[in-house]
Amino acid sequence: MSCQHLAEAGTAEPDTTTECPDCVAIGNPDWVHLRACLACGHVGCCDSSPYQHATKHFESTGHPVMRSIQPGESWRWCFVDEEIG
Repeated sequence: MSCQHLAEAGTAEPDTTTECPDCVAIGNPDWVHLRACLACGHVGCCDSSPYQHATKHFESTGHPVMRSIQPGESWRWCFVDEEIG
């Protein structure tokens, strides 16, 4: 792993594991998969979802690493270096 962001990622627990709060707030029930920010625990929907809230969270905060919170998945993604870990 060459990405420093992945190596130094936090361990914040997700705010939820069952819904995208940003989608719920706008009345959208149609998200695909959930991702959690490792810096603050914010949960957002993936890029296959209509609103891509996980990416929007990165763009607004600069928090570089998120992880999948889908059952059976443990991978992490660095938005800055576009590297999986």
